[in-house]
Amino acid sequence: MHAMRLSAPHTPLEWVELPDRIPGPGEIRVRVGACGVCRTDLHVVDGDLPFPGHPVIPGHEIVGRIDMLGQGVEGLALGQRVGVPWLGHTCGVCRYCHAGHENLCDHPLFTGYTRDGGYATAAIADARYAFPLGDEGDDVSLAPLLCAGLIGWRSLVMAGDDARSVGLYGFGAAAHIIAQVAIRQGRSVYGFTRPGDGTTQDFARSLGAVWAGGSDEPPPQPLDAAIIFAPVGALVPAALRAVRKGGRVVCAGIHMSDIPSFPYDLLWEERQLVSVANLTRQDGIDFLSLAPKAGIRTQTTRYALRDANQALADLRAGRFEGAAVLVP
Repeated sequence: MHAMRLSAPHTPLEWVELPDRIPGPGEIRVRVGACGVCRTDLHVVDGDLPFPGHPVIPGHEIVGRIDMLGQGVEGLALGQRVGVPWLGHTCGVCRYCHAGHENLCDHPLFTGYTRDGGYATAAIADARYAFPLGDEGDDVSLAPLLCAGLIGWRSLVMAGDDARSVGLYGFGAAAHIIAQVAIRQGRSVYGFTRPGDGTTQDFARSLGAVWAGGSDEPPPQPLDAAIIFAPVGALVPAALRAVRKGGRVVCAGIHMSDIPSFPYDLLWEERQLVSVANLTRQDGIDFLSLAPKAGIRTQTTRYALRDANQALADLRAGRFEGAAVLVP
């Protein structure tokens, strides 16, 4: 197998050839068809997240077909197309797993971070954390659903069913997916981009946003909820200013720059500030069954696997709309 591997933070990924890996008990081997490039991958490469202490293959938006089954795997078959997300394993015994909050597990493994991911021609995955995808749609268009879509979905659910007007701060991979879901649900979407980014604002409006502007602008009316996808702490007080009394601000990223101090009156009047951590398998089941019915269309830019460093650089600089996807 071949892979783009990270040996140390703040260094380019290296093209390596590795022995083919054999799945252990309860595991599957997936021949990768496509792997999305997520902002969390940037946080791993850029050292925003603690380095795991060993070389790692990034990538946790994996779409591929099973080409080997480990002992004891049930419910999956050779040749079946599956998706492998960020949450790659949980302990099943901690208080959070027992309470149905496996996304908060005390001893998890994360695909592309604490276990090798999909910037490769093949990947090993825990069979319990692989989602059957069926045969509808192509691998590239499905890949962003495995994290951008899933985290966007969990964030939208956390925003609340009564949130009829929703602001999305950072209109990238996650926002462009979940905006389509929110609009189909009858909500009004407001897109917030980098100040002056008219291209992305046009993109948001093309997907059905009723308004799009810079993150330094107030929306034309108070919002019921706001979801922050951009890893920029300064957006928290901005979003609190944008929501109505009793409104909710959801921080969707795994990493964010420091939140600056802000006056208490931004939080007062029962506004809520919450965060989203990882996802559960039920999130995946719910969202991936909804996605085809919602008619979600992902905007993707393809890169060859060997060009993973360029894809990460382009994501860092905001050079494309939607999501980047690596193809072996």
